[in-house]
Amino acid sequence: MSDNQGDERNKPRPAPGAVNWVELVTISLGVLIIAISVSFAADFPILRQLEIPKEQALPIVLGASFLIIFLRLPARSGAEKDRIPWYDYVCGLAGFCTCLYFSYIYPTLVENYFQLRDTAFVIGIIVIPLIIEALRRTAGWSLVAVLLVFLAYSVVGHLVPGDLQAQEKDPYNLIAYLAADNVALFGLPMNIVTYVVVLFVLMGQFLLATGASEWFTDIATAMFGRSRGGSAKIAVVASGLFGSISGSAVSNVASTGVITIPLMQAGGYSARTAAAFEAVASTGGQIMPPIMGAAAFLMAELLEVDYTDVILAALIPAFLYYFAAFIQADLEAARLKVAAVPRDRIPPLWRVVKEGWFFTIPYIILVIALFRYNLPPDSAALYASISLPVVSWIFGYKGKRVSLKDLGWAIANTGRNSVDIIIIGAMAGIAIAIIETTGLGYAMTIVLLKVGQDSLFLLLVLTAIISIILGMGMPTTAIYLLLALMIAPPMIKLGVNPFAAHLFVLYFGLMSMITPPVAIAAFTAAKLANSTPMGTAMTACRLGWVAYVIPFVFVYEPALIMQGSPVDILLNLCAAVFGVWVVSGGMLGFIFTGIGPLMRIICVVGGLFLLMPMGVLPYGAAIKLLAAGCVLVIFAAQFVRVKQVKAAS
Repeated sequence: MSDNQGDERNKPRPAPGAVNWVELVTISLGVLIIAISVSFAADFPILRQLEIPKEQALPIVLGASFLIIFLRLPARSGAEKDRIPWYDYVCGLAGFCTCLYFSYIYPTLVENYFQLRDTAFVIGIIVIPLIIEALRRTAGWSLVAVLLVFLAYSVVGHLVPGDLQAQEKDPYNLIAYLAADNVALFGLPMNIVTYVVVLFVLMGQFLLATGASEWFTDIATAMFGRSRGGSAKIAVVASGLFGSISGSAVSNVASTGVITIPLMQAGGYSARTAAAFEAVASTGGQIMPPIMGAAAFLMAELLEVDYTDVILAALIPAFLYYFAAFIQADLEAARLKVAAVPRDRIPPLWRVVKEGWFFTIPYIILVIALFRYNLPPDSAALYASISLPVVSWIFGYKGKRVSLKDLGWAIANTGRNSVDIIIIGAMAGIAIAIIETTGLGYAMTIVLLKVGQDSLFLLLVLTAIISIILGMGMPTTAIYLLLALMIAPPMIKLGVNPFAAHLFVLYFGLMSMITPPVAIAAFTAAKLANSTPMGTAMTACRLGWVAYVIPFVFVYEPALIMQGSPVDILLNLCAAVFGVWVVSGGMLGFIFTGIGPLMRIICVVGGLFLLMPMGVLPYGAAIKLLAAGCVLVIFAAQFVRVKQVKAAS
């Protein structure tokens, strides 16, 4: 789930020796992580009888993650791949044994914390540096820098002048608190990552093992391959479907881009445009309900609302995002005269549906479990995951049924590939504890409130910039957790709808994936397409323009996040859809046919006014009507021109 997968450090080294014992150890530890996640999601009777709390199992998960990371990931890119240095053994075993001991004494530590504070301090002294190094090896320096800033602030924050001055903390007590308190290292983020996110990673691995990810691409090809720009539309649909589960824009690009980017290039799109479409579509998967790359579950916990409320709030903005990408794929194809996908590469829709219709069953189970029976997300994900191998065994895909070996590898790889997000969960828990114990959250609220008390728009612009900067190079879950804890609360205090505030920071945090200078998703797609990285990022920003605009709109008009009457929601949705179409056409210079510079400006400005809520500007309703009138005149002129061209030919 890491978004730094291009780093050489993140490539697992092969295990030394003929017996491949490192592979066996890491596979066993990966299975252990999954066993713990599944055990609590399934609520096994033996766990109820033993009365083992979830918090006591979390140190075991963290310890297993330490050992996997230090055995598989070298400390530096130039390290020998066939030899594990002694210090990696020491670090891995120290982390594993310390976490096992912490799990063993957890019940006693909770009841007698002050008597065992020395023990908690020793655990913290060992575990926190290991988290920093494990974070560096899995997620890169960006998250390490963030964590080090938090740790430095906790120690010297009381020396900072002004509103950001922290409460002074004794380092000894602080380290013990960060290690042992149930709202710190093993707090909410680790709970959600271990018992919810990991299960959705398992579901994604089962989708890959059973061939469902291939079916997504086939169904998108069968549905849109015959239309103009079908190759780009396939990328938008397939990457959106897979990206919602993957939880990583970069891994989504790497998984689906190897198929969609060459397909777009063969269809007539330039390398830069093909890579940009893939980057935009893959990044959007993180905002696509019902899973949203696991952000939906984090948002529900932080807002203390039902998961279904989060899904409903995120639905219209996600639809507008993908509608913009889809319409731009169509208009770009018309402008460049991009042909449809060759017929010999388009499978018959009925055949594709017949071959893999049963892959919809896990999604149906997931939705019914969440919405009809109100089951917790971990249980719903578990049932959906279990159904995948079952339907594969019963029906098979393209004559092949998933084997027990394939399932075993999927389970082991889920555990091993989840260690980066587990470490991020540990890092986020430390950050949350520092924010709460130092008063940083309150201080940030004061600073942003001073900015926003005179101008909400200025606050939103500043928040958007901060979110993009803080999100650079970070995985989706880490982006959202950081921004939701630091940036969203001041917005809510200023009267912004809580759903709007959290979605706002999520959107702009994710836009760092395609926004220069650290546009990791765009750069990964550029590498696959042999395109220029910065040019691809700039094109991706143009194609993903709606994600920079819609968050401002739903802050001012909560109807777009399902907050309002059905009539208001419907009217605003219709205006937004028309506005997105018009702005997209104006930016590309093509609607029904090519348009000149003046018409392009009118379309962009008019479309933005259509998107803008009526209450933002004086005479908002009159301005929207005027904008709609101007746009309709242009559309009518375009329609007449197309008719004349067809008649002349």
